[in-house]
Amino acid sequence: MVINIKRLGRTCGARVTGIDLTDELDKSTIADIRDAWLEHRVLAFADQRMDDDALERFTLAMGGFGDDPFFDPIEGRRHIAAILREADEKSPLFAESWHSDWSFLAKPPAGTCLLAIEIPPVGGDTLFADQAAAFAALSDDRKDHLRSLTAIHSAQRGYAPDGLYGDSDKDRSMAIRPGKDALATQRHPLIKPHPETGEEVIFSSLSYVVGIEGMEETEALAMLSELLEWQTRDEFIYRHKWEPNMLVMWDNRSILHRATGGYDGYRRELHRTTIAAA
Repeated sequence: MVINIKRLGRTCGARVTGIDLTDELDKSTIADIRDAWLEHRVLAFADQRMDDDALERFTLAMGGFGDDPFFDPIEGRRHIAAILREADEKSPLFAESWHSDWSFLAKPPAGTCLLAIEIPPVGGDTLFADQAAAFAALSDDRKDHLRSLTAIHSAQRGYAPDGLYGDSDKDRSMAIRPGKDALATQRHPLIKPHPETGEEVIFSSLSYVVGIEGMEETEALAMLSELLEWQTRDEFIYRHKWEPNMLVMWDNRSILHRATGGYDGYRRELHRTTIAAA
């Protein structure tokens, strides 16, 4: 089997063809996919005819299932959640802010898979920002300063009872499960070495980082806001346009991502799994 890989973005993102992910993958093919994943950080597999069984098999081959603490799974599955928005839905767009999935966990997932189930004819792009490239482009003094900082992560802004997706969030199609567990905090170095490549990456987003250890809240927020502007500069971003029958996987350890709208009046559904920490 010859896998074809075409680079799509400036620093991250690649389109993969020449492979059928409904098949059982041998060890050599799995290794090739993982190598491409680590190199390009975001892989888009075109023209797949996957069902939920195939999505689960692929996730297991890539490292097994990670946790999804605030999503209910779809009926009949334990590890697949629906990223869903109905055509007439009026609630705020889900996941429109930059984030790294579940960074508030002690062991955040290594990656995420999204399988296209129903794709609108317009809008709904997903943006990805390369955090290894963002760190590498900083000055040496700035790098040294950021290496000295520890970020405080929490799901409280989104998933606490009074959060964005909390008790007041009504008429949403997605099965989100907010709760008091979202108030917990977890500390991670602001700059983390990638566990497989060793590259240093910026591990921060305003969605889940609520402070910096030893820094006053207002000072920390100002610094994090300024840093996020750098993290999401155009030169670090790949804008992904969805196609029917497409699977996308990304490296949660080196990528920030966010959703975009622009498809009002159309239904959009993707099935999501997380890949366990390596």
